[in-house]
Amino acid sequence: MQSKSLHFLFPIFLILALGGIVFAKFNLSKRFVAGYLLQSERKDQSPELASLIPKGTPIAVLIDKSDYTLQIFAADTLVKTYAVVFGGNPIDDKLRQGDQCTPEGIFKINSKYPHKSWSKFIWLNYPTADSWKKHKQAKIDGLIPSNAKIGGEIGIHGVPEGQDFAIDKRINWTLGCISLKNADVNEIYPFIDGKTEIKIQK
Repeated sequence: MQSKSLHFLFPIFLILALGGIVFAKFNLSKRFVAGYLLQSERKDQSPELASLIPKGTPIAVLIDKSDYTLQIFAADTLVKTYAVVFGGNPIDDKLRQGDQCTPEGIFKINSKYPHKSWSKFIWLNYPTADSWKKHKQAKIDGLIPSNAKIGGEIGIHGVPEGQDFAIDKRINWTLGCISLKNADVNEIYPFIDGKTEIKIQK
């Protein structure tokens, strides 16, 4: 009787044993895949700007509206690239207040400061003399109303807390400013000063 019971239970033990081996292999595979993905993510993370150039290094900033990038240059050498988004109209040059365009040209900064909604704000000196020239010509050409204002308060800033996806998905949510992820604007913030040239191109 005992031997028959063991004979009957043997297939069950075999199934359980095989199941345990499969589960163990599956678990190891999951760990391997998770580890590989984590390693890949770490490889994709570029070093912080402070580890690439010393603080106080003069830099230049190039913002490309077609590529959705902000690039940091030191001594004409590209140091790092960040993803950015723009105003509701990311294509055209800014000609007036309310057109939701990001201005193009060469800019400096008026000032920079922490911002309660967007982490940091780097305030550009728009409108420049060139901005005024384009604004006035647009009125002459009938492209904008004769009573249109040129606007202002254009800057580089972060996103509302937890809204990094706006950068990843290229959602042009600003009124004409340049927006980065908060971690990115915090990273470039110490390197930008009154001498930094900021070029915005189509």
